[in-house]
This record gives sequence, structure tokens and C-alpha cells, in this order.
Amino acid sequence: ETDDQSSAIDSIKTDMQSPVPMDRLLCGDVGFGKTEVAMRAAFKCCMAGRQCAVLAPTTLLVEQHGRTFRERFAEYPLRVDVLSRFRPPLEQSRILHDLADGKIDCIIGTHRLLSKDVHFKDLGLAIIDEEQRFGVVQEEFFKRLRTQIDVLSLSATPIPRTMHLALLGLRDISNLAEPPEARLPIQTRVARYSRDLIRRAVLRELNRGGQIFFVHNRIRRDKANRASIKEMAFELKTIVPEARIVVGHGKMDKDELEDVTLKFLSGGADIFLSTTIIESGIDIPNVNTIFINHADMFGLAQLHQLRGRVGRLNRRQYAYLLFSPDVALFTQGVRKVTAITQN
Repeated sequence: ETDDQSSAIDSIKTDMQSPVPMDRLLCGDVGFGKTEVAMRAAFKCCMAGRQCAVLAPTTLLVEQHGRTFRERFAEYPLRVDVLSRFRPPLEQSRILHDLADGKIDCIIGTHRLLSKDVHFKDLGLAIIDEEQRFGVVQEEFFKRLRTQIDVLSLSATPIPRTMHLALLGLRDISNLAEPPEARLPIQTRVARYSRDLIRRAVLRELNRGGQIFFVHNRIRRDKANRASIKEMAFELKTIVPEARIVVGHGKMDKDELEDVTLKFLSGGADIFLSTTIIESGIDIPNVNTIFINHADMFGLAQLHQLRGRVGRLNRRQYAYLLFSPDVALFTQGVRKVTAITQN
């Protein structure tokens, strides 16, 4: 652990042993170990005989957490299960039944966990990942939750209201500012869209056995005549015919999306062309290059999250923030994109 992680773990353990319900915000850059700290808290809760619920904003993030928690808890008599739209209805019913009976120690899910048909035998801890991405209805539920059980919120980019509450002392805060050992800073480049740039960067990554994310947040051609994701896939195949490309977006059938994601995870493809569904949830150590197309259309927090999808191995990582050739350099969008290179 880094010193910041050790300090956060100690603070969380102290909070959990207090008679007052914990309400702690854990801040840290993408890849700085928030999930690791959260797993320690979940383990402490479950080994004490109570249940833990982990809430995440996207199905892909839920599946990612499910794999991570299962691997870490495999040697202990703890059952970890996942509740998401990737689970068939019959399996969801079985999970809900076992959860109410106390047979599941740690349940990981989307806002589906907040449904009225979800019952716990003895819930002791709720871990909320990327709390700022949940809606108003969920926020009201979280407020009630904090008066009854321990709540640990994780965020790489806390919204001003959440940070304000922490700074006022109404919520405790732990900050992970120290990068993990051997983590290298991400080389970020802002550039106009260039077929030559894309080809050179992709081939460099392929030559070292890596994989690539390419974010193109347009499922269909829009009013500004930006290409659809299918047209972008054809473009990439033309630019880098050597690369194996898969496409994923939120409008796909759930089984098809799962198959595409698993294919990429297993190394069956070189480039994952997607919308912002990878923003939270897909952490693949072998992916160390990311392209974000039309980056001037994204917010700073979103760019920060997307850029953090790379950089999990101790090798140099690259993030290319691309904007259209016809976009003026002095526009607010381009200035905003350039600002992220300073961080």
C-alpha cells in the first residue's frame, strides 16, 4: 500500500468500529487504488458477519468489480455475487432470494440494488462508486442510507456539492494523492484528427503487444455530420488493416455487448471502438493507448475519467485527444481539452 492508502484504510476501520454510522468520501485519481481500499472495508464488514453492497453506475463497472472482488475473496468463506442486466431473470430471482436469506455476503450491482424487491438480511456497509453519476432519486436514497449504516463513497472527480460537504466537515474525507509504485504519468497529446497519427500510434502499441481504446461517442451520424460509430469502424479498418477491431456501445443487445467486451478482455481484438461506456468500469492492464475523438465535445471530468482507462502497467501510456480539422484552435472546447494536459 501507499502511505495514503494505509492512512485511508486505518481511518475507515476506525469509522466502522464507531457507534456512529460512517459517511466517508474517498477521493483519488483514476488508478490510485480506491477499489483496493474499498475491498478492505468490504472484507472487514463481511468477516464481521454483516452484508456489504457495492453500487456502481454502469453494468460494465459492476462486472469489473465482480471479477476483482471474487478473485480477492476466493480464499475466504465469503460469497460474492453480481446483480446486473447481464444476469438472466431466473438467476436474478435466485440472487435476490439468497440475498434476503443472508447467503450472499457481498452483492455488487447498479441502481438495480435500490429496487423495492431487493432485501438484505443484515446490511452493514454500502460502497458507492462514482456517486456523482447517480441521479436525484438515487441520491435521496443514499441520504436515508447514511443515517442507518456505514457508507463509503468513491470518486475520482467529486462534484462540487459532495466536496463542499466534505470540506465543511459534514462528511469525512480521505484523499489518495500518491500514485502506486512504478506507475508512470500518462503522455497526453492534443491534436487534430490525422489518419497518419492514428496509424503510427496504433502500430507502436501493437508492436509492444498492447491493446487500444478508441472512443467515438456517436452511434449514428449527428446534425453536425459527424460519422457514426459504424463509419468510424470502417475508417479504422482502412487506416490500420492489420488491427482486429471490435465495436461496443450502450444500444447493443446485452449478450452481444458482453461477448464483444469479453473478446477484447481475452485478447481476441486489438482495438475496442466504443462510446463512453468504457468511462467507468473497463480496466485492462494491457491497454496503454487511448484515442478520444471529438474531445472538444466532452467535459473535463469525463476526459479525466476516460484518460484514466490506461496506465495500469509499468509501461509508458498514451492518450490522444483528437478534434476535427475544421475546429478553430481558439474555441472554448479546444482550450478546455488543452487544460487537461496540464494535470
